[in-house]
Amino acid sequence: MNDSIIVIAGEPSADMHGAALVKELKKHKPELMIYGIGSSLMRKAGMEIFTDLAQYAVIGFIEVLKHYLIFKKAFDLTIEKIQQIQPRALILIDYPGFNLRLAKKVKQLYPDVKIIYYISPQVWAWGKKRIKLIKKIVDKMLVVFDFEAELYKHNGIEAEFVGHPLMESIKISKNKADLLKAAGLKTTDTIIALLPGSRQIEVKRLLPVMLSSADKLRQQMPDIKFLLIKAANIKTRTIETYLKKHQHLPLTIITEHSYDFMSICAFAWVCSGTATLETAIIGIPMLITYKTSWLTWFMSKILIKLPYIGLVNIVAQKKIVPEFIQGQSNTNNLVACTVNFLKQDAEFKQRQKQKLLIVKNKLGSGNVNQNAAQAILKTFS
Repeated sequence: MNDSIIVIAGEPSADMHGAALVKELKKHKPELMIYGIGSSLMRKAGMEIFTDLAQYAVIGFIEVLKHYLIFKKAFDLTIEKIQQIQPRALILIDYPGFNLRLAKKVKQLYPDVKIIYYISPQVWAWGKKRIKLIKKIVDKMLVVFDFEAELYKHNGIEAEFVGHPLMESIKISKNKADLLKAAGLKTTDTIIALLPGSRQIEVKRLLPVMLSSADKLRQQMPDIKFLLIKAANIKTRTIETYLKKHQHLPLTIITEHSYDFMSICAFAWVCSGTATLETAIIGIPMLITYKTSWLTWFMSKILIKLPYIGLVNIVAQKKIVPEFIQGQSNTNNLVACTVNFLKQDAEFKQRQKQKLLIVKNKLGSGNVNQNAAQAILKTFS
């Protein structure tokens, strides 16, 4: 066993956080050899990639089954690499469907390899069965929500709250005037941000609803303008395919400096997931929307133990942001919710922003990558 680790990041958000973590690890220990699953972001940060799963980012039971052979090949390759490399630790980032199975197998075959889980599975949503499994196979949890640390410690699992990586990655660097000019907008424009997701299937299901809603909203409020925030792994031509039916919409596709452009928006329509936390940190009032296959939705209703799905509401521990999920994700609801918010007075809007600030303050104070890297490097002492 040598000074090497393997890091597993299987989807775009985990890959982004993984790249920042690898960079920090290399800063503290330049000689550390890091291998794993990730994309060019992690390669650029200093990790040797042996396969990339981020391009197959899927969600839901049916979608996962369609890509089973790809995941199985990556799983077997990882076990093979662990045997070859004999790493000091295996670092798992989010991605529980793959990572928990991998951790179980590694713990059976290579019990001396420390297993550290960064960005916890959502055990608080899916019930307590996974906690029992984690207690058996994971040596330490590095969690991004403070309530997770309390939950794990209560169940006898070593856990450390390191803060949420978004607190370190979200920076607003450009001024409003320059951003408006770049997007061809005026100071008097009311701007709505559309965030249809970072997975192809999310964009396929949510963007048509968002665009139809934008059309209907413009009928009621003609001065509205739109910024469509495109995730890095979503191809621009994919977005443009859906826009063909809505060419008259005053909409600009944003491909870079997304956080800066979001900061000039009055309201946002956000795909449920990490993007809701990004929007909250920036301080933009929003609604949350999501659609999945009906089978996945049916199974989720049986398994999920929370009254809401939006991370903003989960962190707040109450519904502070409206959610329109599955059949409720429709044009009438999105438009009515948006019009209701925009017609409120300044005091009401400020109260909404204050609620989001409370969520932001629960996510830590920064130095997240440093905290996580130091916790991992303790493995080598």
